[in-house]
Amino acid sequence: MKFARTLTMIAAATTWVMLSACGGEETASEVPLMVLASQPASHDGQLITTQGVVRHLEEPSHYWIEDEQLRRVAVEPDDLIAPHLGETVKVTGRFHYAPEEGRSLRLQQVEPLE
Repeated sequence: MKFARTLTMIAAATTWVMLSACGGEETASEVPLMVLASQPASHDGQLITTQGVVRHLEEPSHYWIEDEQLRRVAVEPDDLIAPHLGETVKVTGRFHYAPEEGRSLRLQQVEPLE
């Protein structure tokens, strides 16, 4: 009886430790723009980090980042990315892809690299 209670306590403690470890923040995967452009569906919905130069178009107003080969991902919200126009940045956010809408990244963090 005492042995069974000890096993139960060990199992409960192990479960608590495992659940505590899983309760941390989601880690972003580093994904280059080249991969996002060639395999966008495989990253849909994921938290990712990538980098590129911030560009903007007035009509219709939108921002994106691009690499030297002009592989692009739209980024939003505007107020988070706008101050970095023309800069090379490292961005983290939730990636979305839909064939009829394209690739986009809902930003959580922007870090200038220059």
